[in-house]
Formats: sequence, C-alpha cells, structure tokens
Amino acid sequence: MQQHSILTVGSMAFDSIQTPAGRAEQVLGGSVNYFSVAASFFSPVQIVAVVGEDFPQTHLSWLESRKIDTRGVQKAPGKTFHWVGQYDQNLNEAKTLSTFLNVFEHFNPTLSDQQKKADYVFLGNIDPVLQQRVLEQNTSHKLVACDSMNFWISGKLEELKKTLKMIDILSINEGEAYLLSGQKNIVKAAQSIREMGPSVLIIKRGEFGAALFTDHGTFLAPAYPTATVVDPTGAGDSFAGAFFGHLAARGLNRATAKSDPKTWDHELRQALLAGCVMASFTVEDFSLHRIMRLERAEFDVRLKSLREMIKA
Repeated sequence: MQQHSILTVGSMAFDSIQTPAGRAEQVLGGSVNYFSVAASFFSPVQIVAVVGEDFPQTHLSWLESRKIDTRGVQKAPGKTFHWVGQYDQNLNEAKTLSTFLNVFEHFNPTLSDQQKKADYVFLGNIDPVLQQRVLEQNTSHKLVACDSMNFWISGKLEELKKTLKMIDILSINEGEAYLLSGQKNIVKAAQSIREMGPSVLIIKRGEFGAALFTDHGTFLAPAYPTATVVDPTGAGDSFAGAFFGHLAARGLNRATAKSDPKTWDHELRQALLAGCVMASFTVEDFSLHRIMRLERAEFDVRLKSLREMIKA
C-alpha cells in the first residue's frame, strides 16, 4: 500500500502544567509535537513549525527516527513558545495562566516544493489567517483537517469562517462548538458548523469520548476508560493525529467520500476509535512521555478492547 505523507503546521512548545496529579515544568508540548507523534504510528509526517534556540536537537532527532520529516522546523533567534496552564478537578478544561509566544509570534509558514504537494494537510490550532496561507501554498491536497480554539473563535471569527470554507474536517471540543455555532444543543451546533464548510465534524468531549457528524448521520465513540489520568494536555492533538493518520494510511480522501460513501463512513468511525485510544494513552503521563514510549502492539490491544466495549 502506498504511504501518504501528512503535512502538519502548528506549534512546537514548552509547557508548564499543574494538575491534581502533580506539576511539570518546561516539558515538551505544542500541537505539532502531539499530532506528529500520534500520526507517525500510521503514516509519514512532514512538520512546519518554528522553535527557538533553546529547543532540544535531541527531540528533533527522535522525531526523525519516527519517519517525521523535521526539515520544515525553523530555528529562530530567541526562545520557544511557552504555555503555562493548570487543571483543577475538572480535567476537561485547561486554565491558561500565561502565554509567552516568543518566536511563535512571528511565525509565517512557508512550504517547500515537497510540502506543497502533500496530499493530506492538518492545520493545527494557529491563527486562521496562517491556516489559509498554508492552503494557498498547498493546492494539491486531497484531504484537509483543521483544529481551532475559543481564542480564534472569539477574536478572528470572520477569518476562521474563511478557513472553514477551505477544509473537509474540523476537530474542536464541545465548548468551542457551542461558541462557534451560537447553539447550546450539540446536534444543532453540529448542523450549524457543517453548514459553514466542513463536511465532517468531530466534537471532542474529553472523558466522554467524541462525536462524529457527517452526511451519514452521527456516531458516538466513548473514551477508553483508563484508571490513570495525569495530564490531559495534548490529548486532542494526539486524538487528531491518530484519526487523520488512519485515513491517510488507507489513502482515503474527499474523492472516496463521493465514490464510496459506505467505506468512507465506516473508516471515519474506525478513525474516531483510533483517536480515542491514542488520547487515552496521552493522558497517562505529563507531556508526550507516554506516547513516545508507546508500542504499536499496546495500541492495537487497547483498540481491540474498545471495539469490543461498543458491541451491542
């Protein structure tokens, strides 16, 4: 089977996090890190991001060992983006204490000739203007997925709506879905958002799993029940990596949705389950520590277990 490379554009960062399980200072974070590690279990990945002079070369080398192409990671003078956050007993909601954009403030994604030809594009949670800029450079894409957050929904709604017209799949959490749609009912919210452009909508629901909305209806995937929840940071990005990686590994895209809708719908559901399983590993330790030591056999066992759980 041909391997389809995924292009992902977003943040590579340091996180300082407080959760009920403890505290971690200046650990690796950022949407691109979580997404690319998760997606690499399925498909090769190309990264476009910016880091500071303080970013460890050892991490970039580790990513490269996982078929993750880091040539698009620009090292700029200054410090790497640093996010400081806290979780209380409600682990579904992160409280941002401070954000230091540093070199990320002037991030301007410029694609190489190879990156411009990537079939699969995942736009991490960045300024929607930058998301559009990526798609203006990559015109050969066959499937585009996007993430966003309440900061952009509140602050750059019109630009975000332009981005939504250019994508196939949107992945956001439940609170963001209500904010974006102006609705308080998840079904009405999904209908409103899909009318903005994305034919596939994923609403991430934390410990309650994820909901998939398509032309074929709604599918609800439960979160995999795990006894150890240390740090939810990056769970949504790693979810997206496994979800999108599953589709890319099978060469499925918007053409499949038209020519073979039954297969498309089935594989979207399988991808959703893969995403839930990957997120369940991510939360078991701080930073990327758990998914960086994850073995594919462990993942497959848990995925099989989740499939058994939802059989009726």
